[in-house]
Amino acid sequence: MEKGKTNKKRTGLKAAGIILAAILLLGAGLYCYVLTHTQVVVGLIQRALYGGASPNSFEPLNTPGSGMTEAGQYKLNDIAYGTEYPNSFLDITYPDAALETERPTLFYFHGGGFFGGSKAMGDPMAANEATALIDDLCAQGYNIVNVDYALVPDYHFPVPLFQMNEAIRFISDHKDEYHINMDNIVLMGSSAGAIMAAQYGTVISSSEYAALLGIDPALSTSQVAAVVVDDAPLVYEEMSVECKMLIGNYVKGSIYLNEDELNRYECIPHMTSDYPAAFLLGSEYRLDMIAMSEKLTGLGVEHVLADPLEEHGSEQPHCFVANERNDPVAAEAFTRLLEFIGEKVR
Repeated sequence: MEKGKTNKKRTGLKAAGIILAAILLLGAGLYCYVLTHTQVVVGLIQRALYGGASPNSFEPLNTPGSGMTEAGQYKLNDIAYGTEYPNSFLDITYPDAALETERPTLFYFHGGGFFGGSKAMGDPMAANEATALIDDLCAQGYNIVNVDYALVPDYHFPVPLFQMNEAIRFISDHKDEYHINMDNIVLMGSSAGAIMAAQYGTVISSSEYAALLGIDPALSTSQVAAVVVDDAPLVYEEMSVECKMLIGNYVKGSIYLNEDELNRYECIPHMTSDYPAAFLLGSEYRLDMIAMSEKLTGLGVEHVLADPLEEHGSEQPHCFVANERNDPVAAEAFTRLLEFIGEKVR
């Protein structure tokens, strides 16, 4: 009798062990599958953001128009800058209705992990008021060109860079129509847009990198007064698994990038002494910004790194500078940013 109970107990424990092992194997298998099919997870986030709608559209989100904004600025919205890719629309915001006033131009590219966000929404992953940041930059006397671009899963790297170049070329071709100075430019991006800004700064200053990406730059370095890189993840090896999920998904749909893919994505090794003056902001991706700062220092390129953890012992959220209306650390960084680019624009 006791022997039968013992055998049953052993059988039960063995079965439980097999079930547990199966669960662990299934979990490991699912984990490996997700790492090589990253859009599975990214797609869930997109559905939470957009419902059943696509994040990509060949139609503008808003009816194109113009007029004064609540901030007292004059805005032209949803201008089509291209037709080959979706989301090829941009806004131009002027500090006031005196459009013909000579002003420097700031091109801005939003964040959103290349799966979400827009020129109107900003970055859905950043806990800040991105669109308020645009208003406050404009109020300092900049004509702002705020650009949308295509998102995953339909489009991958380097398509947004192609669109960035296309938008810049479009404005250059229509500069007189829109009263835009194309010889006094600041390029700025936050998060995903900051990656684009850092890469495009490399494109215009390294013919090797431009050729690697297949881009004929619409700008020369002489036209760019400064590049502003707001918290960009640029060093793939140092990224968390979560960040690799987003960047790997943007590049190929897997976190496992090969040498050629890394060579194209990682722009820091391709930077040259011709890189424009740069203002770097680091919080969540401060180590990446430190890596870029060290590279620019070695090249003798003028730049500033705003690192709130190092400078103030303050851990700030992703793209913290957009909190400049409410947070003193962000306000201080914003003031330094304005001073830096103000000195560079002519």
